[in-house]
Amino acid sequence: MTGTALRICPLCEATCGLTLTIDNGRVTGARGDREDVFSHGFICPKGASFGELDNDPDRLARPLVRRDGVLTEATWDEAYAVIAERLGEVIREHGGTSVGVYLGNPNAHTVAGSLYPPVIIRALGTHQVFSASTLDQMPKHVALGLMFGSPVAFTVPDLDRTDYLVIIGANPLVSNGSLATAADFPGKLRALRKRGGRLVVIDPARTRTAELADRHISPRPGTDAAFLLAVVHVLFDEALVDLGPAAEYVNGVDEVRALAADFSPETVAGHCGVAADEIRQLARELAAAPTAAVYGRIGTSTVEFGTLGSWLVDVINILTGNLDRPGGAMFPLGAAMPAPRPPKPGRGFKTGRWHSRVSGYPEALSELPAAALAEEIDTAGDGQIKAMITIAGNPVLSAPDGDRLDRALDSVGFMLSIDPYLNETTRHADVILPPPPPSQSAHFDFALNNLAVRNNVRYSPPALPLGDRPDEAEVLSRVALILYGLGYDGDPALVDDQVIAGTLTKETADPNSPVAGRSVDELTAMLATGPGYERRLDMMLRLGAYGDAFGASPDGLTLERLKASPHGIDLGPLQPRLPEVLRTSTGRIELAPEPLIADAARLRDGLGRGADGFVLIGRRHLRSNNSWMHNVPALAGGTNLCTLRIHPDDAAELGLTDTAVIKGPGGELLAPIELTDGMRRGVVSLPHGWGHDRGGTGQELAASQPGVNVNQLNDGGLLDPLSGTAVLNGIPVDIAPAS
Repeated sequence: MTGTALRICPLCEATCGLTLTIDNGRVTGARGDREDVFSHGFICPKGASFGELDNDPDRLARPLVRRDGVLTEATWDEAYAVIAERLGEVIREHGGTSVGVYLGNPNAHTVAGSLYPPVIIRALGTHQVFSASTLDQMPKHVALGLMFGSPVAFTVPDLDRTDYLVIIGANPLVSNGSLATAADFPGKLRALRKRGGRLVVIDPARTRTAELADRHISPRPGTDAAFLLAVVHVLFDEALVDLGPAAEYVNGVDEVRALAADFSPETVAGHCGVAADEIRQLARELAAAPTAAVYGRIGTSTVEFGTLGSWLVDVINILTGNLDRPGGAMFPLGAAMPAPRPPKPGRGFKTGRWHSRVSGYPEALSELPAAALAEEIDTAGDGQIKAMITIAGNPVLSAPDGDRLDRALDSVGFMLSIDPYLNETTRHADVILPPPPPSQSAHFDFALNNLAVRNNVRYSPPALPLGDRPDEAEVLSRVALILYGLGYDGDPALVDDQVIAGTLTKETADPNSPVAGRSVDELTAMLATGPGYERRLDMMLRLGAYGDAFGASPDGLTLERLKASPHGIDLGPLQPRLPEVLRTSTGRIELAPEPLIADAARLRDGLGRGADGFVLIGRRHLRSNNSWMHNVPALAGGTNLCTLRIHPDDAAELGLTDTAVIKGPGGELLAPIELTDGMRRGVVSLPHGWGHDRGGTGQELAASQPGVNVNQLNDGGLLDPLSGTAVLNGIPVDIAPAS
């Protein structure tokens, strides 16, 4: 097979369109698709290296099964048989609730990872579910849920129309954007500046994004919530509050006013390390701008008050009248989202419906904190995890205290991993089932389309044939068949058929559904022929806001129409969506949810804490994405290094010359130093995702330049209590020369 093929890039949240060069059945190159309706030809180094990642010789092609303590290649039937026997034995003895499930970040970037893990979790009936969300964005989910009634009612900055953009705790020139899907985020920021708009970046490091900004504010790490509350204080104190179009839907303004009274800029200035006048100026400019948006990301999430900070981002958007209006913070409407229903009160959102067994951490969004995974495995007693399933995750590197988790995983009765690599986590597995390379997989961004800064829909069929291996959807479906007692040799289409039948039964019974009252059999017969995941996607598109409602709206969207537009379909700029997105019990925005108001008292009590010593923050690199890509030659080396960044004056005072010892609550590391005056004094930075120095892995290039695992400095003892998210930024550390 030779020629070209179109493919949406699955390597970060920008979802850029690629044109792949195919030569003799292999991807030999990738360039930006200039006709892509969303990315318009933009590409970053990760997308350009698609071929190298796709052809990585260390990528597993066949299942591995542990025999006599050694992982060896096996046939697919042999691997499934071992799962049925060994996992079945654990479930028969201890129940499905004894099986833990860990879902890694890549699941948000694949069709199978988006559609099938929930089926596996339901089959097990387990509450022992963990994911990268509690190492990343869970505070935003909780804040949105408490405010809007839905944990996925994401607000994104309307980048193409805003006049004033504040970015706090994010570096989109490097990350390409996150929880705000925006191909060519750098270009959009430059366009903002070109049209006379202003950019303010709040970050303790002078990042690449900060270098582009009109103003860079550098607070102490972990003080975002106090800083933002001081901005809220000024908005009230100087009569700058104007709720704008959201006014008729907002409860709790007076409660927020009372809360902010204790957080004047003068009160928090010392705590944040930012002058009071600088905070006041930001508040005044936000209020005066024709349109404005505040966008916060991982730096506001993975800190002690992550949910408070995530909440306050949208509080400021609301108080300045910039929620749900062009140029402000708006709600995307993805093509696979259900069609909007008439506004009405919902069930609301709450956490803590169950708690972790050992430390009693509350559930959030049906998950327990990833930081609790090790103790749930290695602490004996009723409810102890006896088996593990990991899907596209490497928590030994991404979760706190990887050494403890490393030991814990070695002790489980059975472990199954669905993963393309033998890595620091999957090396403990008894069976590894590898999905095919991305070129052999279809692609639709089920999650990330719902975060896009411009509504669009795109689909990529597989660029290359599968050959003699199953696709990831079939792999996960056969695992589900085993768990449901149907046997791995059953028809994997049964899984999709069951989901389709259940969804359509619910939809036809809903009087507000576009297919209310119709026959389930009739609707099922109208779905596209093809793989089960395509039939499910076709169903979701037809039921969505732009869909054909199974023929009731003849010009609407179907999978067939989407496939006929290989560069995608532009669905236009974001539109106001209040009050249809609200699912609180009142049907209104709850600006002052009780859990958040209560946690603010803890923040107020901590304002007097000393700022002595060094604190650690993480960082991203344009050619890296967590621990995924350190085995790709085109992305390795150069400036993509695992170094400790430190201000030159700090290094001089400490006597650092080349290597530093970094000690944290969970352990100590040695790392080469990198001097940069872009770091705030008293702050040091190590990147996330490194530490490829454990034996028994199969990634040769990554192991040759392993770096150090920054999360080993973290004992996992400090979490944001409202979301269970590990505190990964603002960790106190001691720095000394390596003797």
